Amino acid sequence: MKKLRVGIIDLISKSPNSSLYARAMYANLMGIMPQVVAVWAEELGHEVTLVAYTGRENLVAELPQDVDVVFISAFTQSAQLAYALSNRFRHEGAITILGGPHARAYPMDGCKYFDYVLGFTHKSTIKNILDGPEQHRPLGVHIAEKIQPIHLPGVEERWKYIEATLKKAPFLKIVPLVASMGCPYTCSFCVDANVPYQQMEFEGLRKDLQFLLTKFKRPLVVWHDPNFGVKFDEILSMIEDAIPTNSMDFIAENSLSLLKEDNLKRLQKNGFNALLPGIESWFDLGGKSKTGQRQGMDKMRDVSDHVNMIMRYIPYVQTNFVFGMDSDFGAEPFEVTKAFVDRTPGAFPGYSLLTAFGQAAPLNESYYNDNRVLPFPHHFLNNHHAMNVKPRNYEWPEFYDHVIDVSKHTWSWKAIGRRWSANNRYQVKLMNFMRAVSQEGFGRIKYHSTIRRLLDEDKQFRAFFEGESGILPKFYMDMLKRDLGEMWEWLPEGAIYHDGDVYQKKIVAKAGKLAV
Repeated sequence: MKKLRVGIIDLISKSPNSSLYARAMYANLMGIMPQVVAVWAEELGHEVTLVAYTGRENLVAELPQDVDVVFISAFTQSAQLAYALSNRFRHEGAITILGGPHARAYPMDGCKYFDYVLGFTHKSTIKNILDGPEQHRPLGVHIAEKIQPIHLPGVEERWKYIEATLKKAPFLKIVPLVASMGCPYTCSFCVDANVPYQQMEFEGLRKDLQFLLTKFKRPLVVWHDPNFGVKFDEILSMIEDAIPTNSMDFIAENSLSLLKEDNLKRLQKNGFNALLPGIESWFDLGGKSKTGQRQGMDKMRDVSDHVNMIMRYIPYVQTNFVFGMDSDFGAEPFEVTKAFVDRTPGAFPGYSLLTAFGQAAPLNESYYNDNRVLPFPHHFLNNHHAMNVKPRNYEWPEFYDHVIDVSKHTWSWKAIGRRWSANNRYQVKLMNFMRAVSQEGFGRIKYHSTIRRLLDEDKQFRAFFEGESGILPKFYMDMLKRDLGEMWEWLPEGAIYHDGDVYQKKIVAKAGKLAV
């Protein structure tokens, strides 16, 4: 077997970003799988260089040099940057491989610009490719295992890659772990709706936690599980057995249905200081919030009481919402959200616009079949820069009026002040304030207000939103060029747009059939 020079690029950011929040947090958003692939490739005898791009580096200067094979891990918002990087490395003679969420959501599109596109990936997947990597052009090969791996290299094995990325984090330094794959819930808009739930091996997790205590006085860990604590007693017992009580800080995403008071007491005892429960909708998905058939204000009051109770035990709570779902109609969803903000002043609301990420979620197929998916470039599909699904019950101006109204209410100085007063810990106060006045609060209001103005003033802009024109408005084209910078020249022809018919077409690559 030939020893290969392997480059791995973790695209944490899609573009240069010097915002306060990006400087503080982006390095902490590192992916686990890029590190896992790096360890696997090293174990297979290859020379590995891993680059985590947070938006603060000179990306071109950071790129691995003289490589035979390049893995690029990307969320969909980084797809255009990934395509440009692949084109550049291909011109230098390298074979390119796409992984990450974008590869799962848009495998057919990725195959136009990469030699390999990976879905669920095991060590054997990487071995088979690196044993004899080949160019597959003009269309790459899609490879996907049936299930996600049950075992991954641990923190100690990945440490040199974790440590190198954490050096870019000036304040908080957060280590990512994963205790489970998939999700037991079946929310049709979620990318994990059809992914079987799997618990990771507890022995490996126990060793991870024990190792981190040798590296930090008090480690801070974020669980990357789509829904942490489904097997609540088992995972908490593992933590309690592995490390001294309350010797670490943890962040996790949970459903409200798991956050009973007894469970919260146990989480508090074991150092869980930040939770991210998904509320999503006031008129749907009652199972995750354990509100049953209750909707609107009735559901809001139950959820608000529950979240306020959570905050008696957990210092930091982010509540997640999705705007534009088909169950929403009129002003009520937004007015209920404003009431929740007032009634639950300590929680930090996270707002997303409904987005169809290719084949990622079951619900997306119905949007495509109804011709409601707009051809926004991937670059803008990050849940707030563009909503690529035409809302069923709103005209665009009305929808953005509501989004701007609830955003202004949420990030008003009055609401910011109440959020500050409702939290006791200085770190929590500071984080909430930083997020509010940075790109996530004030920045979103400014951006959405610009979209709303252009919907009235620019006919071509409005025609694109209505699906009457496939020509990307100048506003978005200018943003894409600015964000890509010198990588714009490497963007392959046609890579701005993608085929919206992601469910109907089958592509046969030179070396085999593309699985869809």
